[in-house]
Amino acid sequence: MVDVTAYLRRLGLRREPPSAPALAALHRAHAERIAYTTFDIHLGRTTTIDPEESADRIARLGRGGYCYHLNGALSALLAALGYDVRWHLGGVQGRAAEAPVGANGNHLVLTVHGLPTPQCPEGVWFTDVGLGDGLHEPVPLTPGPFTQGPYEFTLDHSSAVPGGWRLTHAPFGGFRGMDFAAALATPADFQAMHKELATSPTSPFVRTLTAQRRHTAGADILRGLNLTTVTSTGAASREVTDQEEWWGMLTGLFNIGVDDVTPPERAALWARVRTTHEAWLAAGRP
Repeated sequence: MVDVTAYLRRLGLRREPPSAPALAALHRAHAERIAYTTFDIHLGRTTTIDPEESADRIARLGRGGYCYHLNGALSALLAALGYDVRWHLGGVQGRAAEAPVGANGNHLVLTVHGLPTPQCPEGVWFTDVGLGDGLHEPVPLTPGPFTQGPYEFTLDHSSAVPGGWRLTHAPFGGFRGMDFAAALATPADFQAMHKELATSPTSPFVRTLTAQRRHTAGADILRGLNLTTVTSTGAASREVTDQEEWWGMLTGLFNIGVDDVTPPERAALWARVRTTHEAWLAAGRP
């Protein structure tokens, strides 16, 4: 069972009846206050994609995760609040991929139904807090361009997934796009991919610790020891090589809870991230 009171406290919100404005407020707060992060992978912590477990980790520890955890937890919260929320198989096309990967399950997508407004007469909202520098707030599930902060997106029918949808990111976004199926999905559909993403040596989640958050002005993106801030004026990057500043950034800028992380675990994590960063520099920043 989801501790709705504790979860909403993390988001800085009060309980409201389901509505499109309330959904937007929940989405914005989630994107801003609950980081997209691979922190637990690099701590060596095993996580599942059970939505109630993910919700508990957010409510109790203040720690998010990647799409399965973030969207899974949000779906559990929305359901507990009375929203009609549904899961869908998605597939993120990274910058290095030449073509869409289809709905291969490397991403969990949510839609929320039954909230018609003049902007969204059919009442179906594309809802996704698990894309890092993706959506800041939900948008109607209808074709067309839209802008959120410095990012210009396009939502359209997918050419890779029959009957599905395609989100195309801005040219400077963290990924090229994401396709998702209209059919409903369950946690079992994502289990194999979750294991691969969380444990495979070739997984980008295993190779690099990341923390990302969206906000009104843009996004903050930490990869290893490299911090990038995206705003309407462009992207600015710098290295964070001071250990205290780095931990302060995780707990401050990215609002990641670390109360359960012991001093030896912190020291070991810093050493690993620093070593990986130095290897990245030595390889010419590939």
